Amino acid sequence: MSEQTYETLRVDREGAIATVTIREKTMRTVFFTEIGAAFTALADDPELRAVIIAAEGKAFTYGLDLMSAASDLGGALQGGGAATRMGLQRTIRRLQACFTAVEECPVPVIAAVHNWCIGGGVDLICACDIRLASADARFSVRETKIAIVADLGTLQRLPKIIAPGHARELAFTGKDIDAARAATIGLVNHVYADRDALLAGARELAAEIAQNPPLTVRGTKDVMRFSEGASVDEGLRYVAAWNAAFLASEDLGEAMSAFMAKRPPKYRGR
Repeated sequence: MSEQTYETLRVDREGAIATVTIREKTMRTVFFTEIGAAFTALADDPELRAVIIAAEGKAFTYGLDLMSAASDLGGALQGGGAATRMGLQRTIRRLQACFTAVEECPVPVIAAVHNWCIGGGVDLICACDIRLASADARFSVRETKIAIVADLGTLQRLPKIIAPGHARELAFTGKDIDAARAATIGLVNHVYADRDALLAGARELAAEIAQNPPLTVRGTKDVMRFSEGASVDEGLRYVAAWNAAFLASEDLGEAMSAFMAKRPPKYRGR
């Protein structure tokens, strides 16, 4: 197992699966830079097959560190002139790009949420492909309650994950919902008894994904992401072009050989 440590994160690598662990209870501004950098590096790894995002503290995250934000953003939060406001807009766009790096990771990303997941935490998990939770998990689009329009992806991604009515309810009220409600509305796929079971479940799911042909999994994610913003016909044309380019692979031959020989396939991503 290899490990890379950032100030606010730790990235562990075991085989083809990486685990990104949040090390702090709130998201200081440096956190966004580091998670963007971590996922940019992971995206360049051709051997990677799945990523898990988890946290080591009492909770997944309590969201944006308001004291850190106030210190780093200074007068921009107080209004200021046009130049100051444009600077704030650039800062927001930079922070948005950090979570977009999670969304654009070419392999499936699994969020494993225990206890509280507030504000920026919801932004983060909405950029993931799959969300799992422990029974004590709580979720809140809390920005509304502190006079902020959620601006790091929740309002854009959450309505594609759950029904728009549920997304609006959470965003308009800033209410807390528990793991059971999150599962009912489709925010999380599975609920586990506790944090240990959650992490075990996340690793099991990542391993199941990693057993499949890696280029096929990457292609499936790419096609699904494209199709989210396209018509059915556009999506069909895109997958036709994808398969025309990449269907013929060593892994496809291995799949056929393994089936005929009645043995487990050994995929190499070629």
